[in-house]
Amino acid sequence: MRIQYVLHADFELPGRIEQWAARRGHAQARCKPFRGERLPDVSEFDLLVVMGGPQSARELGAAPYLAREIELIAGALRQDLPVLGICLGAQLLGEACGARTERSPEREIGFFPIDLTEAGRTDPVLRGLPPRFVVAHWHGDMPGLAPGCAVLATSAGCPRQIVRYAPKAYGFQCHPEFTAECVGLMLQHGAADLAPGPYVQSAERMRAEDLSDMHARADAMLGHFLSNAADVSARPDCVSPA
Repeated sequence: MRIQYVLHADFELPGRIEQWAARRGHAQARCKPFRGERLPDVSEFDLLVVMGGPQSARELGAAPYLAREIELIAGALRQDLPVLGICLGAQLLGEACGARTERSPEREIGFFPIDLTEAGRTDPVLRGLPPRFVVAHWHGDMPGLAPGCAVLATSAGCPRQIVRYAPKAYGFQCHPEFTAECVGLMLQHGAADLAPGPYVQSAERMRAEDLSDMHARADAMLGHFLSNAADVSARPDCVSPA
């Protein structure tokens, strides 16, 4: 499988996703449109992963390349390709499906639990996961809701943690992909984000987090995501959004 990552900062990396894909021998490529690199054509990948970043999908004019990314995501969906959006990537996925990005009720920075909704507890990508588990967070916005989408997980600080936009299109506002390297880079470059708040942890607290359970669940979700995408493709009644 050819996996294409779209990055929005040198310090916000695919982390566990990249590790998981490397162990399985998938081909991987990175694109950095914020550095002027061209976006790929949809013929160049089998899975599109759009990562997070410091930009805001509520202010597309401040980063014109984001509009082109939304077009790429929409094109991938029209070609029935699986799309995974993380944080900003989840918001851009929502934009490609006609949803408007919104401010989250609370900033969340650190490791906090998310709760699966009724739809999440029966979702094929989240099967086998506990109803509540801890993941990483680093955000102030959240993805919008489009017709036909389903909220699969929430948290105390944000009502849209995982959103299924289509059978092959999932947005994660949270960061199950963070590794220790990712945490260190985010703390190095995002120290200004650590202003006190009810859902903001200290740098020391974040560095001390044991990531093993989160990584095991990220691996499970990634495997289920790809197998579900293959199952959906085999269904003659499946129609992806335009």
